[in-house]
Amino acid sequence: MLDLKEIRRNPEPIRAALARRGDAGGAGFLDEILDLDTVRRDAISRGDELRARRNDVSRVIGERKRAGEPADDLIAEMREVGGEIGELEARVGEADERIQELLLATPNLPLAEVPEGDESANELMREWGEPVHHPFDARPHWELGESLGLLDLQGGARISGSGFPVLVGEGARLQRILIDWMLEIHTREHGYRELRVPYLVKREALEGTGQLPKFGDESYQTERDDLWLIPTAEVPITNLHRDALLGPDDLPLRYTAYSPCFRREAGAAGKDTRGLLRVHQFDKVELVRYERPERSREALEELTAEAESILQRLGLAYRVVRLATGDLGFSSAMTYDLEVWAPGVEQWLEVSSCSVFTDYQARRANLRFRPAHGEKPEFVHTLNGSALALPRLMVALWEVGQREDGSIGLPAELADRFGSDHIRA
Repeated sequence: MLDLKEIRRNPEPIRAALARRGDAGGAGFLDEILDLDTVRRDAISRGDELRARRNDVSRVIGERKRAGEPADDLIAEMREVGGEIGELEARVGEADERIQELLLATPNLPLAEVPEGDESANELMREWGEPVHHPFDARPHWELGESLGLLDLQGGARISGSGFPVLVGEGARLQRILIDWMLEIHTREHGYRELRVPYLVKREALEGTGQLPKFGDESYQTERDDLWLIPTAEVPITNLHRDALLGPDDLPLRYTAYSPCFRREAGAAGKDTRGLLRVHQFDKVELVRYERPERSREALEELTAEAESILQRLGLAYRVVRLATGDLGFSSAMTYDLEVWAPGVEQWLEVSSCSVFTDYQARRANLRFRPAHGEKPEFVHTLNGSALALPRLMVALWEVGQREDGSIGLPAELADRFGSDHIRA
């Protein structure tokens, strides 16, 4: 969340930065936060004055009693003072609660280099590879998957409804190989430590990363226990060191994890819903970093390059897009999307979002570190990125690798692990 002290000290730059996000930016919350903060501080100040008065009068009452003198007038006054202190404490508590609600509902500030505007203002940063255009009529992945016995959409719908595909046979095996292969690269070559994380988390964990309260309707909840299915491994990993104080030598921390991901919003936009393009449950390998503030911007470039390296090894054409303020995620300060070319659906498909959150998530989850021995603790900067999300990666592999005879050729990086350079019916 944003720093209340900084809002109080310097509200106008914050208001301007939030306004760059557009109507949903939350700039309008600042006036209420500032008004409530004034009410809160005035009540605290008045309460401190009354407590000091009560302490002084209590001594006088004691002296009168010891001298055998009446003190009924002062006792009556202190009852009134006690009642006013109680009212002031309630006022402070109500203001604190509302300020917290508003801060949780206010998005992060975009970095200055983020382009302003809606999705149309997204900035193409670079491209890699040549998009494949087959000399025959390219088939979409759902036709390829069903014809080769790799995908059972109807079976998934019978089990759980639409948006829950079933991978079958070599389709399931290929995804398992991809997950293992990506984890090996990130742990052995990129210096990440692998985690196996819970798939159910507490409400506070989702608040820490910014999914709650704003995106509660897009998440799956087990109401009896108030546990939530994770939308990404980012949530448990980012909260791993919640309320801890990391030491001067602990940073950077780099974690990677595979997990299934659960999102209710699949298909909400009314487009791109066929096959594996937009689903409620999917698999993903995630990268998460805890960094010192002065290193976080550089770390975003490193993390993005690590995600790109997977696509390069697979020989898949892709592009890197910097999201504009109106397309930026709620908690993100800046995001690069990696979009891979899929010739069967003739679309660029997002397979990764790599984001830096500055200290926004750290304030929500209380993630702190001590820069040096004896120095005051600071909030860490967090980053994460998909490396990669599996459904659309599978789409690209199938559609790029398809051959005119209906088989699918596999990249050399996978062929040895798979035991063949192709998939046939």
